[in-house]
Amino acid sequence: MIRRLYLRIYLTTLGALATVVALFALASSVMWGRPGGPQMLRRLHSDALHLHVDGLAVIVIVALAVGLAMYPLVRALTRQIEALATSMDRFGAGDLATRASVTGSDEVAHLAASFNAMADRVASLMSAHGRMLANASHELRSPLARIRLALELHDTAPRAELLQGIRADCAEIDAQLEEILLASKLEAVGLERVDELDLAAVLAEECARLDIPFDVEHAPVRGDARLLRRMIRNLLDNALNHGQTGVDARVFVDGEGRRIVQVADRGPGIAEAERELIFEPFYRPANTRESGSGWGLGLALVRQISAEHGGAVRCLAREGGGCLFEVSLPAIRAEAVSPE
Repeated sequence: MIRRLYLRIYLTTLGALATVVALFALASSVMWGRPGGPQMLRRLHSDALHLHVDGLAVIVIVALAVGLAMYPLVRALTRQIEALATSMDRFGAGDLATRASVTGSDEVAHLAASFNAMADRVASLMSAHGRMLANASHELRSPLARIRLALELHDTAPRAELLQGIRADCAEIDAQLEEILLASKLEAVGLERVDELDLAAVLAEECARLDIPFDVEHAPVRGDARLLRRMIRNLLDNALNHGQTGVDARVFVDGEGRRIVQVADRGPGIAEAERELIFEPFYRPANTRESGSGWGLGLALVRQISAEHGGAVRCLAREGGGCLFEVSLPAIRAEAVSPE
C-alpha cells in the first residue's frame, strides 16, 4: 500500500512534467498555423537542432532528480503512516496498551493523536466494564449463597421462612441485573426519548411512597421521565440504606435556572477523599468494608443519568452530620438533552 502511494505521487509529478512538454508542443503547433509561423519555427529548429539530444538528456536527468528529491519527503510521510497502521493493527488484535507515536504537527500527526485519544477511551471503557463485571459477580455471590443454603436446609427449616428468604434473594439478584443492564444500555445508547416533566411531582411521588419528608417547588425539565425517576429513587434508596435516619429531600430552581435535587441523611457520613469515589460502580467506602455493604450501581447510575441530561451530581457533608447528595440539571434547553 505504501509503495503504491509513493508510486502514485511520483507518477503524478512526472505527469505534470509531461503536461509542460505537451503545452510546448501545442504552442508550436499553434505557431505553425499562423502566418510566418513555419518560417519562425524552421529558424528556431535550425538554431536548436544541436540541443535536441541534450534536451532529452536534461528531461531524463530532471525526472531522476525529481524522484530522488521526492523520496525522502514521501518516505517520511509513508513511514509515519506505516507506524500508525501498525499501531492500529496491534490495537485491533487486542493490545489495548498500544499507542501511536505522534511526531510533528501535520495531518498524520493529528490522525495519530486522534487514534490515541480513541484508544484511551476504549481502554478506559473496557477496564470499567471489566471491573463492573468482576464486582457484579462478587455482589451476586451473596444472594446465590443464601439461596443455596436455603435449599440445603429445606428439610429442616420452616418452609414459609425459607421461601420468603429465597424470594427476597431473587428480588435482590433481579434488581442488580436490572441496574447492570441499564448502565450498559445508557453507555451504549444514551437517551432514547425526551419528555417534559416536573421534577417536583416525581420527587413528591417517590417520597410519599417511602414516607420521606420533602419540600418542592415547580421545576420543569426535559428528559427521559423513566430515567429521571430512577435517578431520584436511587438517591432516596441510598439515603435510607446508608443514611439510616433523618432522611429528607427537596427540589428547587436556583438563581441561574438550574434544577436542583437534594437528598440528605444523618448517617455516618463519607470521608472527603471518598466523596467522588462512591459514584464508581460497586465502590465500598472504608467504613463499610468490614460489614460487606457497598454502594452497588445505585449512585453510579445517578451520575450516569444526570450526565446524560447535561447535569452533574456531588456528595457534600451535611451540617450537623450525615451526607447531602445534590443533582444539578441545566435549565430547559432542548439541544442539551436531545438524543443523538
